[in-house]
Amino acid sequence: MNYSEAVQEITEIIPDFEHELAEATSRNSYSVIRTFTERIKGMIRQNDRNILFKSLYKMGKIYTDGDISLKNAVDSIFIYSLDNFTAFCTGEYRKIIFSHLSKELQQGHSRQIYCHGT
Repeated sequence: MNYSEAVQEITEIIPDFEHELAEATSRNSYSVIRTFTERIKGMIRQNDRNILFKSLYKMGKIYTDGDISLKNAVDSIFIYSLDNFTAFCTGEYRKIIFSHLSKELQQGHSRQIYCHGT
């Protein structure tokens, strides 16, 4: 999957995503994942669980099926910022969010936490 296909995947659950992405200065894997991550962050803050869980599933699919550029973008943008935008959540809500991450995203998160600075 390349970034254009990822946009189509995301647009299935967030119909206005492509319009929002059009405002980005450049359209590439990093801008797609950055924009999608910001949307997910907003869903977490608004407790919009239905679309949030679908979005987390879709992020996992992008991470698993995406090309190397998408995988790198998910690693460096979404996974890297996950702790920051769940820090204000209750412990229970945070556990629910993390339970909806794919096994691959959970492993990526663990790698970043436990291998940081090595």
